[in-house]
Amino acid sequence: MSEEASPRLREVMSVLVRHLHAAIKEIEPTHEEWFAAVRFLTETGQMCSDWRQEYILLSDILGVSMLVDAINHRRPSGATPNTILGPFYVANAPQYPNGGNICLDGKGEPMVVEGRVTDIDGKPVPNAKLEVWQTNDDGFYDVQQKSIQPDSNLRGVFTSDSEGRYWFKSVKPRHYPIPSDGPVGKLLGAMGRHPNRAAHLHFIVTAPGFDPVITHIFTPDCPYLPEDAVFGVKPELIAEFQKLDDPEAAKRVGFSSPFWSVSWDFRLASSSETISATR
Repeated sequence: MSEEASPRLREVMSVLVRHLHAAIKEIEPTHEEWFAAVRFLTETGQMCSDWRQEYILLSDILGVSMLVDAINHRRPSGATPNTILGPFYVANAPQYPNGGNICLDGKGEPMVVEGRVTDIDGKPVPNAKLEVWQTNDDGFYDVQQKSIQPDSNLRGVFTSDSEGRYWFKSVKPRHYPIPSDGPVGKLLGAMGRHPNRAAHLHFIVTAPGFDPVITHIFTPDCPYLPEDAVFGVKPELIAEFQKLDDPEAAKRVGFSSPFWSVSWDFRLASSSETISATR
């Protein structure tokens, strides 16, 4: 490499080439196997679109996304941990007032999620932005079912109040398969692995002066918690889901009884605390 090349690029390419050559020497692929690998990478790129990122999916099922995230988010004890973003995040989701219902297709078991956004000492963080998204009860994100689901179904943005509180209405998440109709799905099948993700809601929580949190809330009764296809489950992110058969409580939130209730607090680390934890 040229001496004029970026020092970081020289470092990264040196490591990649060294390990790539070591892998090829160990595997000793045939010409046919190598061209099959090239075809796989080509097909992975061709599967990408504005709303589907097959390379992120590949990174996810190989555990690389979680590893990169762990390296970059060494937070202090007590802070809400990160997990993967996933390939179906969409920016500029609709803004809702607290108590808004993000389920637009009416499918699924009604659920209320409420909690607080605080710092790691428990002090409220007002005006925190909470982005949430999930699949519908059929196991698909809205962008996977254009013209079938309403636009922005089960997506919303909320803001914590002066006491750091937030709450919204949705439906209980269910497990679902990651897209298996592309090259990544075929790779999973060839390896004898299932494509299922444990049931969850996605969140991004941001506030000035704090490290952004990209995370999930998982249901405790999902059979795929121990074998999530993208290795995204952390024990600290498994929430308690209570099924309430209480007509008065249901009336207060605009539901019929029974409904699910989830209480979940997000504890944010300040940007300086996260930097200190990485040293």
